[in-house]
Amino acid sequence: QVQLVDSGGGLVQPGGSLRLSCAASGTIFSIYAMGWYRQAPGKQRELVATITSTGITDYPDSVKGRFTISRANARNTVYLQMNSLKPEDTAVYYCHADVIAAGKDSDYWGQGTQVTVSS
Repeated sequence: QVQLVDSGGGLVQPGGSLRLSCAASGTIFSIYAMGWYRQAPGKQRELVATITSTGITDYPDSVKGRFTISRANARNTVYLQMNSLKPEDTAVYYCHADVIAAGKDSDYWGQGTQVTVSS
């Protein structure tokens, strides 16, 4: 059984920073892409950042230059450094991983961590 546990959310003032972490555990053979998504109240879940197993990253324009995704392959962990946070960044943030385990390629999600940007 594979689990993703994400953490690091909280309340921060506009212009502040937060660092999210997500660790995958279980009998994992390999992890391909990892990423972060977010969902604000009344809105659809949207992509925030992705990173391949070789370190290639991608971001939507809304966070480019402010957010940085990274991963530690040896620890099956992905991070999201969020700087210059804005109120519109407020959402529940979910990590995602494309995992090879038990001979299958499956998508896994973390339980979500709340990020609130407010003065």
